[in-house]
Order: sequence, then C-alpha cells, then structure tokens
Amino acid sequence: MADYTELEAVLGYSFKDHALLETALRHPSWCNEQGEPRPEDNERFEFLGDAVLDLVVSHRVMTRFPKAHEGDLSVTRQQIVSEAALSEVAKQLQIGKWILLGKGEERSGGRDKPKILADMFEALIGAVYLDGDYRSAWDMIDRVLGARIASVELKNFYDFKTRLQETSQARLKSTPTYHVVQELGPDHDKRFVVAVTIGAEEWARAVGKSKKEAEQMAAAEAHFRLEASDVGLPIKKR
Repeated sequence: MADYTELEAVLGYSFKDHALLETALRHPSWCNEQGEPRPEDNERFEFLGDAVLDLVVSHRVMTRFPKAHEGDLSVTRQQIVSEAALSEVAKQLQIGKWILLGKGEERSGGRDKPKILADMFEALIGAVYLDGDYRSAWDMIDRVLGARIASVELKNFYDFKTRLQETSQARLKSTPTYHVVQELGPDHDKRFVVAVTIGAEEWARAVGKSKKEAEQMAAAEAHFRLEASDVGLPIKKR
C-alpha cells in the first residue's frame, strides 16, 4: 500500500485502517480498469461524507447565527459545502495528486475537475468518520474549513434565484429554468429534487421540503458554481 503520510498531515488525521483511506481515493474510472473482482470505489464514502459534512457545517452555521431563519442558514451553508467551494479547498490542499484515476479520466484532466475534487473531499470525510468517529470527522472538517465557516456571511434565502438570473443573463445570455426531476417520501413528508438548467446545460440539483425551497437551493449551488468558473467571461489577452 502507498505511503499516505503527507496526505494524513494535510488532513490532520492519522488512519488506523489505511484501506479505508485508499478506498476514499478510488475514482470509479480507476476501479473499472482493475478487472474482476472490481475494487470498491469511493462513491459510498462520498455519500456518507456528504451527510457528515452537512451535519457539521449546519451545526457550526446555526451556532454562529443563532437568530437566522432555516432558509437563510441553508443558503449560507451552501457557500461552504457547494461543489465550487469544496473543489477550491481541495486544490488549495493539493489533495488531487492522490486521486486514483482511470487512464481516460487522467488524460481528460480529471485531476483538476471540480466535481471529482469535491467528491473526493467528501469521500475522505467519510473515511475519517468510519476509521475514527463523529468527533474525528468534526475535528478534520474544523481544521480544513474552520476559517471559512468563521468568515462566512449570512445570505438571504430569497436572493439566489434573482442573483443567478442576473449573472446568467449577463454572462451566458440565457435565463435559468427549474424542473422537478424527482419527488421523494410520503405525502406528509415529501421532498422535491429540482434541477436548474441554463441553456442546454444542467448546472445544479438540490433537495427541499417544497418546490420553492429546492429551487432556491439549486439556484444557490448554480450561482456559486458559475461565480467560481470563467464561463462567459471575456478571454484575457496575453
């Protein structure tokens, strides 16, 4: 097994079971090239890490803004846990160099793709949780994201559809559209999955207790993703 001492130092956590760490680094494209039996990829760890991250950041944000409403807390949290935000953190920590990628994904620049970086970061959180416990994951998240949480600004829940529309019209000359792609749960406790599309591209999906809430959450994710990209910006002259 590879030496992950440097990565553990970056995360601030030493694994007892390094097999968990290695699983967190396996992109599905790498696993698909390994033959049978196919090694486990990091998608289940990503699923777990996403939930742990949401819980920790929700707790921290709620504590920081004790009088804020639920919707405002949700979009404020999204500034920290969005794909754009997590991929930026992953790049700063240079953890992309440890991802196990398939040859095709490697050639296409997968090591720098925001989704792959954000997914791996969440998978690492899941691995820390499994190897240690909730406190271990909390401490790791706090070390890596604590400064961002401490400096995040409270955002108004009803800002983001308007803000996304203004940004997308200015940069992409197109207006966002929202579609309910799935309904989850029983009628008395339903959740709505909404996708936001700009032009022909889907920019984000989000889940909410109402269609309006899901649209706002999707708009927030798409807004942060668009702001973090150079899509629609003038090409800089060299």
